[in-house]
Parts: sequence; structure tokens; C-alpha cells
Amino acid sequence: MVNNARNNQAKPATNNLVANFILTSLGLVFVALGALGLILPILPTTPFLLAAAACFANSSPRFHSWLLNLRLFGPLIRNWQETRSIPKKAKLLAILTIVLVGGTSVVFFIEATFLKILITAILLFHVFFIASIKNTALLANKGG
Repeated sequence: MVNNARNNQAKPATNNLVANFILTSLGLVFVALGALGLILPILPTTPFLLAAAACFANSSPRFHSWLLNLRLFGPLIRNWQETRSIPKKAKLLAILTIVLVGGTSVVFFIEATFLKILITAILLFHVFFIASIKNTALLANKGG
């Protein structure tokens, strides 16, 4: 009976120890970069945590569960994994941050016109990408 309980535990998607080690290590690096993103405005937090979740989902159920149970980011990561959506409030905050931080950088810190145009185009791409993602609340109202 004890063996059955052990066999029912979540297992990594891959049985390759080297792949598990690499994916778990990458996941930990992504978590560290995400943590730095909380402090440094030039680093995004959420994409790194989503990458960490993908790595952990394929290598370490324990770390994956830990990440999904984080009070601040767990619900966002779960929403993304289950519905490929984000809450409207998170979208607005992300877009506002891109516009304020990116816009400030373009206006005050970049002198070359070509770089101003290039970085503005990259920032706009990210704004439009984030705006195009479905809202979690809209999905809930539509029943899925």
C-alpha cells in the first residue's frame, strides 16, 4: 500500500536526469531573474516566472507547485497556464510600466534618432502584444 502512494506522486515529464537537472537549473535562474525584475525596472518579472514555471513543469513537480502557490504570482501563472489569459488590471499595469519606463528612457536617455525609433517600435510591439492577450475576467464571464 505504501508503494501505491509513492507511485501516485507527481513525476517530472522527463525521466532523463540530465534534462531534469538542466531544466530545474534554468527554472531557478529564471526565478532569480524574475526576483531581480521586482527591483530593477529594466527586467520584466512575469515572463521570467512563466519561463520558470514551464521549466519546472517538465522537471520538478515540487518547484512547480511552489511557484504556483506563491501568493503574489501563483494566480497569474496559473491563469496563463490554464487559459492563456491575464487579468485586465495586470495588463494595464504592464502597459503603463512599459509606457512610463520605456518612454522615459527614449525621451531622456537615448540620443540617436535611429535608436529612439527602434526602441519605440519594440515598446509598441510589446504594448500591442499585451493588449491582444485575452482578459481573464472576460473568459470567466463567457464560461471558459
